Amino acid sequence: MTNAVTAKFSPGDLVLHNLFEYRGVVIDLDSHFLGSKEWYENVAKSKPPKDCPWYHVLVDGGDVQTYVAERNLNPDPSGQPINHPEVDSHFSRLGGEGYIPLRKGN
Repeated sequence: MTNAVTAKFSPGDLVLHNLFEYRGVVIDLDSHFLGSKEWYENVAKSKPPKDCPWYHVLVDGGDVQTYVAERNLNPDPSGQPINHPEVDSHFSRLGGEGYIPLRKGN
């Protein structure tokens, strides 16, 4: 029997990074950390758990995409659009609960 991991966020959800205070939108998620050991050692300075969900996030106000541990994200209740050049390639529009993905699944 495998342990099911429940993710707090889904593609289209608006999020706030609680350490770096940026807004973003989730475009994909991994049930656990899938990056390299080198990336984790050099970039994930707070050493978040690898066995919890990690998210691919488009950052508001630029063209940056980040990979973030679930514990570093909170919901963004603002409902404001994300200004990022890749938003339209992932989502059809901004709805009441966040962005509407172009396709189902991840």
